[in-house]
Amino acid sequence: MNLIDKAITLASYLRQPEKRRLIKIAKTFKGLKGIEIGGPSNIFSIKGAMPVYLFAEKVDGVNFSNKTIWEGKIKEGENYNYYKNLFGFQYIAEGSDLSLLKDNQFDFLLSSHSLEHIANPIKALNHWRRVLKETGRLVLILPDSSVTFDRKRPITKLEHLIEDYNNNIEEDDDTHYNEVIDLHDMDLDKALGSRDILKERTIQNLSYRAVHHHVFNFELIKDLLSYTGFTVDFQQNFYPFHLITLATKK
Repeated sequence: MNLIDKAITLASYLRQPEKRRLIKIAKTFKGLKGIEIGGPSNIFSIKGAMPVYLFAEKVDGVNFSNKTIWEGKIKEGENYNYYKNLFGFQYIAEGSDLSLLKDNQFDFLLSSHSLEHIANPIKALNHWRRVLKETGRLVLILPDSSVTFDRKRPITKLEHLIEDYNNNIEEDDDTHYNEVIDLHDMDLDKALGSRDILKERTIQNLSYRAVHHHVFNFELIKDLLSYTGFTVDFQQNFYPFHLITLATKK
């Protein structure tokens, strides 16, 4: 980390008390190698809540396609530009199927606002756990539905996620499409434009991956991680809509 980055991080630490614990946690990733699902993410960058990018030795990335509505066009190779002039390997793969990656190879895994876009979270978490080293860590960030356009939707039950896993649900699953369309709070998503646009985007979700298949709170997150072989170490709600969880592979 250069002097400018150090100064900015110190200023964030002093001026924003809610970030202090998260910055301390980020520093514990110094010299470690990790992988991120669906990034890069501002929350892990210098002015984000948890600036892991500043301390990690290297971060690889996984995205479901070589073209997404968030990253634009990307290609597989050593070009995952997660921070300034820092690069990791960009994999093109489903976040719920990391079969191309070997077991026990990463010190940590980052996932910011990606698990809600995955139809089979347990399948995904099983893969994420598999590629982590023993006692590897997971940083999982999900939206706080109470202050987002999902606020009218019910919190998903763990039993439903287990059923999805047992039924080997794939990414083309449309089970929740009607709920997504009907209960989407347009007042909290004015940039989208209209419910007709929402409906079209939802129907074409296999290309867009914008649908939130499931809705989470801290209780569900903790139960889900315990079920998939993680121990939850820390949870914090961070403004404006981030549910941040740090967990360790059992």
